[in-house]
Amino acid sequence: MTVHKGYSSAFQPDRISFGLTVPLENYGRQTPVMTHQVLHARLAEAMNFKFLWLQDVLLEDPSFEDPATGQIYDSFIYAAYLASHTSAISIGTAATVLPLRHPLRIAKEAASLDRLFPGRFLLGVSSGDRRKDFEGLGIPIMERGERFREVYEDLNHALYEEFPHYESRFGKMEKANLVPKPVHKIPMLMTGYCQQTIDWVAKNGDGWMFYPQRPEKQKEIIDLYREKVREYHGEVFMPFIMPLPIDLLEDRHAPVEKIPAGYRTGRLGLIKLIEKYRLIGVNHIMFGLSQSTRSVEEVITEIGKEVIPHFQ
Repeated sequence: MTVHKGYSSAFQPDRISFGLTVPLENYGRQTPVMTHQVLHARLAEAMNFKFLWLQDVLLEDPSFEDPATGQIYDSFIYAAYLASHTSAISIGTAATVLPLRHPLRIAKEAASLDRLFPGRFLLGVSSGDRRKDFEGLGIPIMERGERFREVYEDLNHALYEEFPHYESRFGKMEKANLVPKPVHKIPMLMTGYCQQTIDWVAKNGDGWMFYPQRPEKQKEIIDLYREKVREYHGEVFMPFIMPLPIDLLEDRHAPVEKIPAGYRTGRLGLIKLIEKYRLIGVNHIMFGLSQSTRSVEEVITEIGKEVIPHFQ
């Protein structure tokens, strides 16, 4: 299989690249209206962002802290929509909840996206944490760790083997084949621990997405991850990816302030903060703009013109 262009372009040792989480909207605590998403996606592409990242959430749960309910639309359908309205920016899921989806359906959808948009689709995977989604589908949430491993195994059989033979709780494959096969090996990034061990994550993933923490704390988890990657793969580079909610202020000298899971600051403070994360081994930051007090267009443009060039 050929090299995955989106993965190799965005993730490089000692370098850092940038993406945006969808919705591309500063909705705060309100439900996103999902207008101008294509306009914002095209602007992000023009400003040299590498990825747009889509959540995988089924049901609205008023008790959950995220009013976006993912990005409202189904992640695979919306990935195709955004990819068809852009030309180069990659689309990733952050992350597809494996225990809530059938492995053959995931394989069919992921392979189709890879064929339709070569080298632009990447699969982040997780075990899920939204109890209402599990209840709605009749899947015991306490089984999600075991189901995650089983879906992961069946998914890889279906994607990369010709006429695979296997049987699991999800069904039986015998004298049958999944088509299309992907042109590329579709990179799979683990999100959090996926109810597994750090060893399993390092051994089986093509990279790791982990939740935002202060640089000194994040360094500890990155160092452990890289140690485990060396243990299982030798000197092979696996990227570390981190989401980061930001409120980029108009005053470029504004000091860095903590907000939930992220930071409020001006662009000079943001550049210094990003450099701290780059030095400890973060290879990609996915900015979340939901809490932005400025327009999304202004923030995307400023980051593209004044921040990203510092790291190219």
